[in-house]
Formats: sequence, structure tokens, C-alpha cells
Amino acid sequence: MGRYMRAPGGRMIRARPAGLVPASNRLHSSRAVPGYRSCARATGSAISNRSSRMLRVKIVCTIGPSSTDPDILAQLIDAGMNVARINMSHGDHDFHARNIHAIREIAQERNRPVAILVDLQGPKLRVGEMQPGGVPLTAGEELILTTDDIIGEPGRVPIQNKEVPSSIERGRHDARAQAAGEAHERILLDDGLLELEVLDATETTVRTRVIVGGILEDRKGMNLPQTRLTVPSMTEKDRVDVDFALEHQADWIALSFVRTAADIHALRKVVQSRAPLGRATPIISKIEKPEAVENIEEIIQASDGLMVARGDLGIETSPEAVPMIQKMIIARCIGTDKPVITATQMLESMIRNPRPTRAEASDVANAVLDGSDAIMLSGETAAGVYPVESVRTMANIAQEAERVRTVTQPHYRPSQQAVDGFFGTSAAGSGQGTDSRSDDAPSVAEAVSQATVDTAQNVGAAAIIAPTARGATAKKLARFRPSVPIIAVTPSHLVYRQLALYWGVFPLMGQRMNTIDEMLEDAVRIALRAGFVQQGDVTVVTGGVVGGVPGETNLMTVRRIARVLMHGQGVGNRRMSGRVVRLRPGQDHRAQEIQRRMMTTQDILVAEELDQVSMELVYHAGGLITAESAPDSIAALAAVELGIPAILQATGEWDELVDGQTIVIDARTGNVYEWDL
Repeated sequence: MGRYMRAPGGRMIRARPAGLVPASNRLHSSRAVPGYRSCARATGSAISNRSSRMLRVKIVCTIGPSSTDPDILAQLIDAGMNVARINMSHGDHDFHARNIHAIREIAQERNRPVAILVDLQGPKLRVGEMQPGGVPLTAGEELILTTDDIIGEPGRVPIQNKEVPSSIERGRHDARAQAAGEAHERILLDDGLLELEVLDATETTVRTRVIVGGILEDRKGMNLPQTRLTVPSMTEKDRVDVDFALEHQADWIALSFVRTAADIHALRKVVQSRAPLGRATPIISKIEKPEAVENIEEIIQASDGLMVARGDLGIETSPEAVPMIQKMIIARCIGTDKPVITATQMLESMIRNPRPTRAEASDVANAVLDGSDAIMLSGETAAGVYPVESVRTMANIAQEAERVRTVTQPHYRPSQQAVDGFFGTSAAGSGQGTDSRSDDAPSVAEAVSQATVDTAQNVGAAAIIAPTARGATAKKLARFRPSVPIIAVTPSHLVYRQLALYWGVFPLMGQRMNTIDEMLEDAVRIALRAGFVQQGDVTVVTGGVVGGVPGETNLMTVRRIARVLMHGQGVGNRRMSGRVVRLRPGQDHRAQEIQRRMMTTQDILVAEELDQVSMELVYHAGGLITAESAPDSIAALAAVELGIPAILQATGEWDELVDGQTIVIDARTGNVYEWDL
């Protein structure tokens, strides 16, 4: 039965043991946020406060032999790595599994969202194994490429892909070759350092003449820029690697050498058929082929994100074409909700040198100014001598570019005219503009997202706070490139990591809430605790609600972060606003006066100390603030029995609480806030 206590006026209150107090009425420490996991530890590496570097653009790092040490991985995360790229072209599954596990463990320790991007090798064309020291190629000499399983020697070298000879037909040149006045199809080896021209081909061999010679080493890449290959977009190795990616819960999967939307559909079908619970991992299409540039519109629509893979793209097209293709793709992706990564050779010299060239610094800065969601390091972090320095250098360059851009372009929204001014309608497919919905009215979610960004700019908001279950709200906001950070609070660990790729989005972990009010209030509280906003800041909060539960983005509200006047331990699970009724020590005579004034449930009794006389007032109040600390005190038990919110062991600005003042008490957090209209 439990013991009973007599309250003032003779009313009996049953004193429940602490362990039997209903969960909704238990004491909550002001140091914890109910319903949320801790997400802002006091560490220098945590996503913390305004003094820390908050890059809008994200940094992708390729993980390899130079970066597998846990200490190096930790330094990469501290330096600014947001996404870890697992390159399936190199290493075995055990190697990659160890890296994924280490990255996730270190990221969790640092409370940092780090996404895992598994990059499939795709139908990468390569030569086979060469004789020791490589095979010398001399300009003017003939070279036979064969599908036979041999060791490469002068005059004859193996190729790994069996479909290449049948895809090459002598004398058949596409428009690009004819326009260039080329008599024969070209084959480029070793990233274009070696060049061959096709003389003729059979089902198993290709006879070529060496145009640019050199030493051909084992398994170097091979590009056929003028040949439309008939090879499938996914190899058997890719299918095995997809299983590996799903088994280790990769956040993104990248598909190499995409040519049409059908390639993405084929991979998505595989992913969906093997994904746990039918939750398909999002797909990034790597743009490396001329056909992909021609079909860019359908590829963007079919993909979840794009990567401008400038290495093979520059070989397959031409180096001078890459900058404009890069700008076009970035602009078109910004017009959708699809993130875009600019990749390859961004700080290439830092593989060997501690500092970048000036041209590389300009390249990184221009990728940021173009509006890339992310910029990527490849060999710099995978095999370079200075992996951590490369990330720090990239972050420093990006920070300076963003500083300038914030001043000159508060929002960056590429227009149709800007894109077509560079390319016209024939340069990149259909030319339908940066938004596939450009001929239609925007959806409610799009309209609310744009209004949110505009409002944040107009009211001088410190941040946009976006509670989101699936990430859709944050993704739509990122599309409009706001000048303030987007704080995305999500209950999903998967979404938490996936959002690490999106421009300007800073994810925080929360838990699923039952009502829209809880969702919005707790999102603001999490952002405050994480240090993204401070007391007194104006914020714009946006989310979605359908029938009283979270749904598609359809609401926006402007909120000022109220100043915390006091804090303590909360009793109950309620938040309320009301007028202060102040009872100071030694003012027992006021209790009768207050009673005569007819205290209501909209009044909050504020008293450092409570005795038998003042306790009479608790039964008329809507809330209570006191310095009493005992969880089984009469005040605490009365609050539990009456179901009113109370703050016990309160400390803070007692003198600021005066009669008639409107305040807010939140028993869930133990905080007392100033009232803010």
C-alpha cells in the first residue's frame, strides 16, 4: 500500500516509492534532454559551437593504406571528413570491413555523423599482368591487345574485359571522332598517358598502332572514348560488392561508368531485392562517360546523387571540356534535391607534397563557389604521404571560399538562364532547366522550404532547425542553399549519417516524437544543447505534420530561443506558461492575501522554502518552483498527486522572478524560461 502523508488542510497523499512513480511523473535532471540521446559532449572534436569551423560544403575522403590506422582516421574526422569513401576497386572485403567498423566506432565516440560511401568498381577496363618492369611501347610500332590469358610482352599485351574487341569496329566512328578529323578510334592507357589507334579488330584481339609511347605496367586503366561499349553496367564483382555494402549498412552506393538511367535502375533493382526490410540504400551515379553527359537529365532523375568523376571524364571527353561539364552538372543538381560531389585530382600534388599547388587551391575554391555539396579526396588520403594535412588544407580553402560566397551570394540558386547561357539546350540532354518541376507549380514541401530559407534571411535567424524522420525536410532546404546552417534532428541513425553528405546540413540524433509540438520543441532544445544556437537567438523551425503526426514538410514557425532563468529537477512531464506568484521567505502573511486573490491554475507559485502555510497555495497553483530538493518532500508528492509541473532544487535568477511576470516552466528539462512572444 505504501505510506501516507497528511498535507495541509487534512488531505492525505500516498507517498509512492521512487521506483513506482509513473514514468511521466518521475524527476528529470536538468542535465538530460528527455527523449534524446546525448549528442553534444564537451570535446574539442564534437560538433559544438559557433567558434568551430562549420563548413557548408562536405568533405569526402577515400580510405586506403595511408588512412587505415585508427589514429589517422580520428584525425581525418577531426580535420573535417564527413564521408568515408570505400573504393571497391582496391582491397578485399576484410580490409574494407575493418575500416568501416573503425570509422563508425570513432565517429560515435566523437558524436560526428560520418557517412560510408561504397564505390563500386563497375566495368572498368584494364590491361592484365605485364612482364617484370612493364612493357615498353614505342611510337609507330604495332601492339596487339588480346583477351588471351598471357603475361604482357613487347608487341602483345592482355586485356581483362572480354567484350572490348567485339565492341570495337574498325572504320565506324562516332560524331566526335569525325569532328576531330581522326582516322581511327583511339585507345588511351594509364589515365591517358599512353595512346593507341585502332587498325582492326576481331572477336578476341585488337590490332593497334602506338601514337604516344611509354612503359605500360600491370593492370593500368584503359579508356575507349569513341567506342560505345556493350558491356553491362554491373559486373559480377559489383553484385558481390553490393551484398557487402548492404551487409555493412553502407549509407550510399556509387555506381561507376553510368551511361543511361537504365544503369541506375538495374542497380536499384538489385539493391531493393537484397535490402533489409526493403529499405533501399541511395545511389550516386558517377559521371565519367560522354554518354552520361548526353543523358544527364534522365540520370539525375533516376539517381539519388551524382559524382563528377573528372579523371575518366577528362580522358573520355577532353580536359578542356571538364570545367564546363562540372559547372553544368552542379547547377542542374542544385535545382533538384540531389547532392553532387566534385571529385578527382583536387589536391593531387599533396599525395607527395605537404602543400598544394596554387592551381589546386583554385580548383577546390571554384568547386565550392560552383555550389558542390561535397568535394572529394582520392589518392591524397588513400595512398598519400599527407592524408590529414590534405583534409585540413581542403577545409581551409573551402572555408575561405565560403566566407567570400556568404558575402556575395547569401543564397545561391542557379537559374535556367545561367545554365543554358553556358550550354544551351543541346549541350546536356533535354535542357529542361535545373528543376524537373519547372513547368509545374511547386509542391507544398518545396514552397514551405523556400519560404523558410527566405524568412531565415529576412529575420536574421541564427539557424534553420528541421526535425525530420526521413531527411526529406533537410534535403529540400539544402537545395535553396540558405546562408545559415540547417540543423537536422532525426530519430534515424541511417538518416543521421546520410545527411552528412548534404550541403549546409548538420545532423543531430534524436528520438521519434508523438506530436508535432514535441517534435518542434525537442528539436530546438537539441540544437541549443549542441551549441548551434544560443539563448536569445532567432530561429526558423520547419517540419511536417499530417493528422497531428510528423509527415511531409508543410509548416514553418519563427522562434526566439528563450533565456533560461532557472534550472533544477523537474517533476511531471509537462510544460506550461503562467504568471508568477512570488512568496519570499518570512512572508507567510502573504499566503492569506494570495488566497483571497483567488490563485488560479494559470499561476505559478515561486517560493524558495515551503511550510505548512505556504503549502496551502500549492493546491490552487498550476505550477511550482522551489529550492526544496527532497524527491519525497510534501511539495514533490503534491505535484505528482495534482499532476502539476514543478521545479525542485531550483537555482538561478531568483530576483528576476517578480509577481505578475509571465514565465515558462518545463518539468521535462527542469528549466524555467523567460516568456517570449
